[in-house]
Amino acid sequence: MNLDYIKPDEWKIIEEGFDKENITASESIFSIGNGAMGQRANFEEHYSGETFQGSYIGGIYYPDKTRVGWWKNGYPEYFAKVLNAPNWIGIDVKINGKQLDLNTCRVIDFSRELNMKNGVLTRSFIAEFDDGDSVKIQSTRFLSMTSTEVGVIKYSVTPINFKGEIEFSPYLDAGIINEDSNYDEFFWEILDKIETIDAGFILSKTLKTGFLVCTAMKVELVLNDYIVNIDKESQITDKKITNTYKTEVNSGDTFSIVKYGGYTQGMNHPDAELLNVSKRRLNEAVELGFDALLEKQNKAWNKIWDTADIMISGDIKAQQAIRFNIFQLNQTYSGDDSRLNIGPKGFTGEKYGGSTYWDTEAYCIPFYMSTKDKDVAKNLLIYRYNQLDKAIENAEKLGFSKGAALYPMVTMNGEECHNEWEITFEEIHRNGAMVYAIYNYVNYTGDKDYIASHGMEVIIAIARFWSQRATFSKDKDQFVILGVTGPNEYENNVNNNWYTNYLAKWCLEYALENIEFLKDQFPEDFVRIAEKVKFNETETQTWENVAAKMYFPYSEKHGVYLQQDGFLDKELIPADQLHKSERPINQKWSWDRILRSPYIKQADVLQGFYFFENLFDKDVLEKHFDFYEPLTVHESSLSPCVHSILASKLERTEKAYEMYLRTSRLDLDDYNHEVHEGLHITSMAGTWLSIVQGFGGMRNFNNTLSFDPTIPKNWKSYSFKIKYRDHTIKVFKNHEGCKFYNESDTPIDIIVSNQQVTIQNKDLVVL
Repeated sequence: MNLDYIKPDEWKIIEEGFDKENITASESIFSIGNGAMGQRANFEEHYSGETFQGSYIGGIYYPDKTRVGWWKNGYPEYFAKVLNAPNWIGIDVKINGKQLDLNTCRVIDFSRELNMKNGVLTRSFIAEFDDGDSVKIQSTRFLSMTSTEVGVIKYSVTPINFKGEIEFSPYLDAGIINEDSNYDEFFWEILDKIETIDAGFILSKTLKTGFLVCTAMKVELVLNDYIVNIDKESQITDKKITNTYKTEVNSGDTFSIVKYGGYTQGMNHPDAELLNVSKRRLNEAVELGFDALLEKQNKAWNKIWDTADIMISGDIKAQQAIRFNIFQLNQTYSGDDSRLNIGPKGFTGEKYGGSTYWDTEAYCIPFYMSTKDKDVAKNLLIYRYNQLDKAIENAEKLGFSKGAALYPMVTMNGEECHNEWEITFEEIHRNGAMVYAIYNYVNYTGDKDYIASHGMEVIIAIARFWSQRATFSKDKDQFVILGVTGPNEYENNVNNNWYTNYLAKWCLEYALENIEFLKDQFPEDFVRIAEKVKFNETETQTWENVAAKMYFPYSEKHGVYLQQDGFLDKELIPADQLHKSERPINQKWSWDRILRSPYIKQADVLQGFYFFENLFDKDVLEKHFDFYEPLTVHESSLSPCVHSILASKLERTEKAYEMYLRTSRLDLDDYNHEVHEGLHITSMAGTWLSIVQGFGGMRNFNNTLSFDPTIPKNWKSYSFKIKYRDHTIKVFKNHEGCKFYNESDTPIDIIVSNQQVTIQNKDLVVL
């Protein structure tokens, strides 16, 4: 596959020329969504070549029975699969009886564009058949950001050199099978198929989980800008509804079908009302019409971009990349439903299964806190709060007691459903990310009420887990944490992973701090919570003891904390000494060899320094960066952003820029040769962090907002906005200096490069 076929453009993702090798990659890259549903950029017309059909609905999943050779106590019984939903976009096309298929036709002037300003996907090309007939095709598709149960397609065919019959066959196909099914099962039960004069509906129910979905379509036919009525031929099979419309056209005429479609589902409506609601949604969309829906789409995205946009001058590939990442984050999660979360592939593929990982808490929450209202980030925290009981059950399955909670590595409903033992049982650092997210939210928004209303219950349950998971070592006279996997998944079953131990200590101290805070500020809530979770004051003595005596492996020789006890037993050969033919090692080496190597998949010790930068001196950070970064192969999508931020902090702008490009163009340039499986949605938040916290130097410690801006040498300028508490601030940086504009109605105090600055309301400060 050509890894550089996406054309640079500030606001568009553009593919020019038809290359079958790029089909599945483009289906991922050009994906569209609206927070409630999403789809890969599959062709509307039939395609007989290699393709990965994918349509997905937020919150709909199937518990696919775990496939494992050796069962262990506590092992998850299933792996939650984001369900590949019934396909409503399909429109088979025939030209004088010949099927339009880009795998068999000659394709000329092919162009595909995803306009990130408004989420509109367009495609145009000329198809030439063996008999010489040629047609021009133009398709336009978007999923409505204002009517999130509806999408629309306008598909036009223009004969170039003949007159004859054009045939459209729009269909609903409920027979879609997940590519990642463990046992090649079909996950849906088809309940009913309903047809009206110009519409079709399929009612489906997921097996086991029982989610009801109504998939719908309704069509209009247009000949040369005039709506026409054409009798349809109908075909209904077990899992499919197809309607066929035929008409004679002259050369130069344009025959179009406008197909409205989408999903209504039982999470949002009573099951008995799904069909009626679906009919109403389609009728409302048709009544508005394509152009009015598009206008609403433009306004909705304009509002999103007003706060979320980052503008870069002088580097078009960097500009395109950051907007692509911001665009995908916004079409994956809108934040108005606390039952939904941000899956690692979003609506672009099936790999990794479940709805959420610790990626959300570690990387995504800052993006949503800073670009949207605080309730959006709060809903991500409430998602975890609502699953606390399941987290306690997960811990009980592993032998923990007294209300200790272990949040899952992968989940849809709060149950652990990850199917790799070294991660399911050992990558327990995810528990710390849950508490860090609460701290991060409260620290940034100032919403301390959240501790009393929701956060404290989660904090106590996780403190109980850490106090039980730590083991007292008589030999060391300290507490150790054994048998874990840190963020660096290229080391399994290690002892005393520094990042895990440090998070455990910090979580215990944060729990103690907030117990005192509640007693002082929210005494009634403290009593309520203590009774609910059966909190005993004697627990705090244990927490204090474990935190105070936590062991951290340290090398006096190198002056650094060790990633784990045995790290110096390895041969520490820098990653840049590996031959290119051996990279990436996760595709070229055996797992045994990887586990014995010093190579780090993603930030591990440095992840801790990123989280707790304010607790370490800059020279300590520099020493650890210089020790660990050369050993890091960045084979996780979550790795480059952390290194970019820390490099900016250390004023190593070239390294920060290198890592920024790596994270921002991970999918556009397919660094890991896997974009055909879907996009890396959660790591896209890290791209935003690389600019705002990295180059922009934004921090929020001690209730003070600060910036320390730097700029890559090849950029002319960059700017971004953030929402902070009750303020919206625009930051502009070029090589001459920086500007800060307060868009809000009240003044704000900030610190810029250690200088205190007051920005009056609706005022600009130039530094």
